[in-house]
Amino acid sequence: MSPLLVEILLFMVGLACLVKGGDWFVDGAGGIAHRFRMPEVLIGATVVSIGTTIPEVMVSSTAVLTDGASDMAYGNAIGSIICNTALIAAVTMTFRPAPVEKDSLKKPIFFFFGAAALYVIVSYATGFFSRPVGIILLAIFVAYVIVAVKDAMGQRETRAEAAGTDVSGGTLTREASAAADADGIIPVRTPVDPDESRMTDEYVENVINRYGEDGENVRSFVFDEDGAGAETVDSGAEPSDANGRSAASGADSKADADSDKKELIKYVIFLILGAAIIAVGADLLVDNGTLIAEAVGVPKSVIALTFVALGTSLPELVTAITSLVKGHSDLSLGNVIGANLFNLVLVSGLAITLKPFHIPVEKTIAGINASLVVDIPVMLAVMLIMCLPALIKGKIYRTQGICLLAIYAAYIGFQFA
Repeated sequence: MSPLLVEILLFMVGLACLVKGGDWFVDGAGGIAHRFRMPEVLIGATVVSIGTTIPEVMVSSTAVLTDGASDMAYGNAIGSIICNTALIAAVTMTFRPAPVEKDSLKKPIFFFFGAAALYVIVSYATGFFSRPVGIILLAIFVAYVIVAVKDAMGQRETRAEAAGTDVSGGTLTREASAAADADGIIPVRTPVDPDESRMTDEYVENVINRYGEDGENVRSFVFDEDGAGAETVDSGAEPSDANGRSAASGADSKADADSDKKELIKYVIFLILGAAIIAVGADLLVDNGTLIAEAVGVPKSVIALTFVALGTSLPELVTAITSLVKGHSDLSLGNVIGANLFNLVLVSGLAITLKPFHIPVEKTIAGINASLVVDIPVMLAVMLIMCLPALIKGKIYRTQGICLLAIYAAYIGFQFA
């Protein structure tokens, strides 16, 4: 087997490791967060969003610490933004154009173009990304996460109050409910999230285990107004302890505790394995991507802008396809905008902070760095084409998708010309 073929195979193995490792990492982190009852909004704004960007983070960080591979770190971030927008989001727009919630897109778009303004100024003014620039980009990332979490928590509280529940899914007090009535809001006494309801599968199963499937031991089982639950059983029910718990219930509680412990161990293993596999995949991708570029005479930045960018964008691609199938076009669009922001402020910010670098000059147009003439302008153009109609009209159009796909095809053609 030729050395080039081995390098290509290892490159593909690296891509597979990034995708699978990222999947396990998100599962593990999300499972641990749920286990410790972190709010869903916090998980979504941090664990999941960052998890889909981990492949880019690891590739860029590994590349920038590898001698002569900083151009791959630069190209991966820019290339991923272009790929996410002009290929992944474009597919969603082309096959399922639909209305979107423009208010929810305003903040991530604002943060993206704010960070992009800094990126453009530094690129054209100095061509050198210093450590202070990297720190500023990371600070923008932290600020966005804080704003996103506060926004999401506020929306959650608003929805809960409107539904007559508190943020944990419990029923509001009579005073709070009366205040909601005064405002013309009809309170709903069932939890907003069905998973937080008392009537879960686990709860029903516990009731059946305690009273019997045929219900012979149950004389009445009713909920009081506050949802605390009141129950009356006949003399045939199992004996209970001083706290009203049956022996069977105690055994079930112990079994549940053991099950929870095993679940936690599983999620920790997923987290550790996912991180390790991502690290291995990033190393394989960078090393073999560099060797392939040298063997075929293609600039490393081109490999990063195309193959590496596409490979590390696979989590976003999977999300987009899933959202498309389920009819959630706005979910796909929001995920792409969030991923693009993280590519700019987290991926680039971390790489620059670890090791400052100049913009690579491996291709020129009329004596000017091709990245300044093509890569950065294309990145900004495709983001504007995607975002402006969504912000102005609250809708995405099929013509947008077709236009973006054409731009992506032309861009890939230029890279290999």
